[in-house]
Amino acid sequence: MSSETSAPNPAARKRALTILVVVLVVVAVLWLAYYLFYARFHQDTDDAYVQGNVVSVVPQYLGTVVSIDADDGDKVEAGQPLVHLDATDAQVAYDQAEANLAGTVRQVRGLFSTVEAGTADLQARQVAVDQARADVQRREGLVATGAVSKEELAHARDILASAEAALAASQGNLSRSQALVDATTVQKQPQVQAAAAQLRAAYLNLHRTTIVAPISGYVAKREVQLGQRVQPGNTLMTVVPLEQMWIEANFKETQLANMRIGQPVEVKSDLYGGSVKYDGKVESLGMGSGSAFSLLPAQNASGNWIKIVQRVPVKITLDAAQLREHPLRLGLSTKVDVATRDHDGPMLAAARNDAKPLFETAAYKQQQDAANALIVKIIEQNLPRK
Repeated sequence: MSSETSAPNPAARKRALTILVVVLVVVAVLWLAYYLFYARFHQDTDDAYVQGNVVSVVPQYLGTVVSIDADDGDKVEAGQPLVHLDATDAQVAYDQAEANLAGTVRQVRGLFSTVEAGTADLQARQVAVDQARADVQRREGLVATGAVSKEELAHARDILASAEAALAASQGNLSRSQALVDATTVQKQPQVQAAAAQLRAAYLNLHRTTIVAPISGYVAKREVQLGQRVQPGNTLMTVVPLEQMWIEANFKETQLANMRIGQPVEVKSDLYGGSVKYDGKVESLGMGSGSAFSLLPAQNASGNWIKIVQRVPVKITLDAAQLREHPLRLGLSTKVDVATRDHDGPMLAAARNDAKPLFETAAYKQQQDAANALIVKIIEQNLPRK
């Protein structure tokens, strides 16, 4: 039995090679077009993560935790109570300070009355001195005629000296009293101001036994427990405002040549996949590589040095409306694509001309305003009624 081996067809082989060459040429053209019209104007990385503000909830007063009003994942509003401390000692101090302010106001009112009484006494002493001086002058003229004895004249002079001494003492007392109230009112008198400051501190300490949320957001990483003795500065929990999120993308140093502030960015999160895209923009370019700010910076002055391409963090802000619709979480992985076609923008941020803070809270200002209103009320209650 014999087998036949067919000879290869040169035409078919040539046709296959031609098709392969055409495919390669088309792919090369497409890749070149992709690079010329898109890729060279875009820089992307998947070394990018969600960052945001993590606001610590800390006590401002020493105390023991008696209740906890929020747990991990709860939505809280700015000023909402989160933790309560035992307020017994703070309440006692507050009551004492309130009574002290009321008593001080009444004492200062007495000082003003003392000045008025001292002024009247000084006027009376001055009249007595004038009368005594006039008596001495009359008797001095009558001694020569014998109508008044020298003994009577000496007695009149003693009365004048006593009146002048009483006048000087009255002037000294009035000066001391005036020194306490001159150029001031009851409300602005230093003793009243000191008592008001003591009450303000006691009021704030009392209300600081209720620890409030400094900002609206979601509770994360609760560490406080009932019965725990906490001190000022201890972190009890954190509040994360989800609307204040941004992306920290770590680009290679070779990708930063045409990157500028304000360039548009497309962001995709691994949480939602490619179905959700965020519109962002470059907010700032880092002032150094990640290794430069690490706990142990690299030391390359060694014989076995190997060059490693460094990465620089780039801050990318996101659209607030998109964040509300598709909220992110801290630390999530993302992929970013920066459009660098327009690279006329600045590489460094300009100086801020306005004095408005980037972030602020009014949660504690309410306590200060309430304390000041209470002080005004107590002072008015202890002033003379009209």
